Amino acid sequence: MATVYGIEYTVKNSKGEVVDSNKGQAPLEFIAGKGQIIPGLEKEVENMEIGEEKTVVVKANEAYGQRNDELVETLPRSQFEGIDLQKGMTLYGQSQDGQVIAVTVKDFDDEKVVIDYNHPLAGEDLTFDVKVVSKREATAEEALTGQVGAHKEGGHCGSGNCGCGH
Repeated sequence: MATVYGIEYTVKNSKGEVVDSNKGQAPLEFIAGKGQIIPGLEKEVENMEIGEEKTVVVKANEAYGQRNDELVETLPRSQFEGIDLQKGMTLYGQSQDGQVIAVTVKDFDDEKVVIDYNHPLAGEDLTFDVKVVSKREATAEEALTGQVGAHKEGGHCGSGNCGCGH
């Protein structure tokens, strides 16, 4: 049976800067083995018990991968009409197969825009301070759908965004 973990975490980049945290907020819940969090962190969490805390260093290849310079592209500025461009901003678009993709604006001038399809943390070793706050077997529906909390007691979703109308 699949296991659902709930974790609190703070993640720092290779410079030691905090890039994300859910401390003091709802735990991040995920189903083990579904690829819902980065592989290096998932491996560590699967060996932890409720209440256990540890610092985990996840190498880039088990986080968001290495940077790939082939994922940097220069496009005509005309494709960005109506957008107030800023270096470092994230833009969202749609791939040919309908997936939502995010790109970072690396540079621009009056004629061209340089965008980067790499994840902003690609190439970074990440340090997580992580605590397991919950661990349980997934319900049959969670295991089937891969979504945590769908249709909890009383027929209501935990997240409110499963599309069931509850």
